[in-house]
Amino acid sequence: MRSKDDVRKSAIRMALAAVKLAEIESGHELDENAVFAILQKEIKTHQETISEAQRADRQDMVNARQAEIAVLQEFLPQPFSPEELEALVREAIAESGAATPGDMGKVMKLLVARLQGRATSSEASQIVRKLLL
Repeated sequence: MRSKDDVRKSAIRMALAAVKLAEIESGHELDENAVFAILQKEIKTHQETISEAQRADRQDMVNARQAEIAVLQEFLPQPFSPEELEALVREAIAESGAATPGDMGKVMKLLVARLQGRATSSEASQIVRKLLL
């Protein structure tokens, strides 16, 4: 904040407000995974805003949201590489005993807890779907 970086300050304040609101709603302090989930939700919201701004030909808004996304991503753990994510999915498939696409729910239930902000559930579900077909 002392560096007068308004984009960084805005992104951090927005993230802190979202975390504080979630803590008030839940009635207790959030754990690290819950904070990561909130940050990912904020990033997703910003990406949707970027899509809308592009349709409205608002490049200034697109640039501002992209800068805020970059700031928020600094606070997330490094994402899984595709190979690491696939290995994690294979492990969950073996552990759950899944064999058909109908067993996808069992695998995803195990995976969601293991992703820990390092991959989205949609990325994982794509790999699960590919491996179970």
